[in-house]
Amino acid sequence: MVEPGHARLSIVRQCALLNISRSSRYYRAIGYNPLNLQLMRVVGEQFLETPWYGSRQMARHLRRESYEVSRKRMARRRFSRGMFRELSVSKRM
Repeated sequence: MVEPGHARLSIVRQCALLNISRSSRYYRAIGYNPLNLQLMRVVGEQFLETPWYGSRQMARHLRRESYEVSRKRMARRRFSRGMFRELSVSKRM
């Protein structure tokens, strides 16, 4: 897409023509580390059994399973995978 050594167009101009930001040209995606993948698998399995668990209960469950996790980390994992509780109908009103 963007050619760094182009004779007539600078990188800035090429990015502008392609309608992308210049920083996205340098971005390299970072994969998940194996521990996060394992945690996401365990959390997914536990979520199917106990969907009412919040981030605190899920973190407590994982600590009992000998994983060292914080509540905030659990909240991020659950939110990134779409595993969060919806409010009940009576609380939405």
